[in-house]
Amino acid sequence: MAALTTTSYAILSLMAVKPWTTYELKQQMDRSLRALWPRAGSVLYEEPKKLVAHGLAGSRVEYTGRRKSTIYEITDEGRAALRGWLDEPGAGPVLEFEALVQVAFADHGNIEQLRAVLAHIRAYAEFARAAIEERMTEYETTGGPYPDRLPVIALSARFMREQNASLLRWVDWAEAEVAHWSGTTPATGARVPPDGFSG
Repeated sequence: MAALTTTSYAILSLMAVKPWTTYELKQQMDRSLRALWPRAGSVLYEEPKKLVAHGLAGSRVEYTGRRKSTIYEITDEGRAALRGWLDEPGAGPVLEFEALVQVAFADHGNIEQLRAVLAHIRAYAEFARAAIEERMTEYETTGGPYPDRLPVIALSARFMREQNASLLRWVDWAEAEVAHWSGTTPATGARVPPDGFSG
């Protein structure tokens, strides 16, 4: 039987909130966890079945007209497993940031490519800021779909807001530095920023 993963426990955590169909689980993962734990939809559709196989969730079939849906719900064993997982120290953050890898190796390209990558990072960060602020406003004005969970939601939401603010500060700084460069190597006009390593 396949071992449980962080994705398994993330889905089990959502099942602890309420029963879901796999479609609803995917929607909720996109809404609440995409920025913290992005996973492909195909993986999310298999995880509830794995939890059932482990006895941590149960399933039942419901019909809406002729449309069949499988509803997944956490079991008592699942709640115990979730509490056990919460006792364990979670792994720290792992950054997966392709555009930053492109910045790190920009000396193999030209200055226009580097500026384009930074512009792309800025566009992403501004989009993310708007999405985060929209979600924060929703929480502050309506309480969101689970107002009884707001204290813990606020902790992770604040982290996401701070992380994005940091990305925006960094791209402001990087674009200002690169604006003075004529190339991406010392020979073509790049220079080490005065505060590049000391901050």
